[in-house]
Amino acid sequence: MAIQFNPSRGPTLGVEWELQLVDTHTRRLRQDAKSVLEAVPELSESPRPKVMHELMQSQIEVITDVCHTVSEAVQDLKGTIDRLAQAVASRGMALACTGTHAISDWREAVYAPVQRYAELLEEMQWLAWRIQTFGVHVHVGVRERDKVIPIVNALAAYLPHFLALTASSPYWGGQDTGLASSRAIVFGALPTAGPPQMLADWSGFEEYMDTLKRAGTIKSIKEVWWDIRPQPNFGTIEIRMFDGIPTPREVGMVTALSQCLVQQFDQQLDRGYRLPHPAPWVVRDNKWRATRYGLDADVITDDHGSTAPVRDMLYELCRELAPMAERLGCSSELAVVSEVVEHGNSCERQRAILSGGGTLDDVVDATIIELAEDRFVTTDLRTSNGAMGHAGT
Repeated sequence: MAIQFNPSRGPTLGVEWELQLVDTHTRRLRQDAKSVLEAVPELSESPRPKVMHELMQSQIEVITDVCHTVSEAVQDLKGTIDRLAQAVASRGMALACTGTHAISDWREAVYAPVQRYAELLEEMQWLAWRIQTFGVHVHVGVRERDKVIPIVNALAAYLPHFLALTASSPYWGGQDTGLASSRAIVFGALPTAGPPQMLADWSGFEEYMDTLKRAGTIKSIKEVWWDIRPQPNFGTIEIRMFDGIPTPREVGMVTALSQCLVQQFDQQLDRGYRLPHPAPWVVRDNKWRATRYGLDADVITDDHGSTAPVRDMLYELCRELAPMAERLGCSSELAVVSEVVEHGNSCERQRAILSGGGTLDDVVDATIIELAEDRFVTTDLRTSNGAMGHAGT
């Protein structure tokens, strides 16, 4: 099967941010996406909507236009969220984003009235029923079709970096799972999810997709939910490994990281370099290490089993990408990587609230504050009247 790739003019950007609808009184998820979308027709009903349904009625996906810089993408998201926040506030809700909601039960979910999701639920059953999870997807444009698969393969080495920075789902149904990212396990259980297949070239991608369709595994390539995947219609590579991200500044961080890596690999191919091609077992093992330990993971660095702390690797990666970030105009956004490594990812910030005497309700409050104020909340400073205070960078 021939799959046409619509080339981008350069490393353009598109970001999809899956947000939670949180009841401000109970702090649980509200299954009210339909009414919220109806309240913002200027965002939800245009030919290119900025907000859309996701699988569950507890979530709304915010989508940027095609952007050229990271700052443009972040401002696009903020503009939509400001309008959306007004609509949900009048209904007793607030917006937040973490990979899972700390206290809500997936069995209380209501599914969105979308035919494609109904078909998914029918086919996947329990695997899909429980996907009350939230993530961020970053699209980066690629100029030539034949560069896509080599870049996807090279990016697979960075799955632990992407997840360690954004791990935000230690809690599932009110219980600490012991993982940094329970979302990676819940969503990764789908049969066509997980690390990308390490294919040789675009024709190999076409052949593999054709095989899956003939076997009845998928009806279209939209049903392949790899952690990194080609998006032929958009002319992009879509990085889907990120857990739900609480703050716009962290969304800017992963967008900058994505754009810098894709553009660097693109230019290396222009110069005749052969891109890295990590062994599949290394990719799988490293994803698990980041799923379990987040920023405390030691990740495998070669096919012989050598390891290094992912924190050290992230510092080194930022130094390596600094010239590219300067050229792309996203140095300040990439620098947030160092702040997260120093002050903690969302998983660590959430657990710090509990270790300081807070509750899971306080954790939910903190995620609402983080999105609204675009800053990290690391401490529970509840006052005598029971309201949660906050501190952070």
